[in-house]
Amino acid sequence: MKISAAALLLPLLLAACTPHQRSPDEIRQQTAQATATAARDAKAVVQGVFEGIKQQRTINLNRSTAADLQTLPGIDAALAQRIIAHRPYHDSYELVKRHILSREEYNRISGKIEAR
Repeated sequence: MKISAAALLLPLLLAACTPHQRSPDEIRQQTAQATATAARDAKAVVQGVFEGIKQQRTINLNRSTAADLQTLPGIDAALAQRIIAHRPYHDSYELVKRHILSREEYNRISGKIEAR
C-alpha cells in the first residue's frame, strides 16, 4: 500500500482550510491518528517486502538442514530426513526419479529448490 506525502499532510491541510478554529487538542488527536495509520501501513509494506524476498530464496537440496527443507510446502520432518538420506543430487528432479516425492509434490516446490 503506497502512502503519498499528500495523504500524510491531508489532515494538516484540511485544518488550515476549515472556517472555524480547532482546538490544539483536536489537531494533536487527528495528527496522532494520521501518524498511527502511516506507521501501520509502513509496517505492512516492510512485512510484504520481507515475505517477497523470503519466497525468492531457493533451498539447496545438497546443503540444507532438515529445518530449512521443512519450510517448503508439504515437507514434514520425515520427508526432510528422506531427502537428506538420499544425497547428493545432481538436479532437483531426482527427487521424483528416486521416488522420494511424487510429481505433484515436486511441482509444488520445484521453483523453490535447487541442487548444485
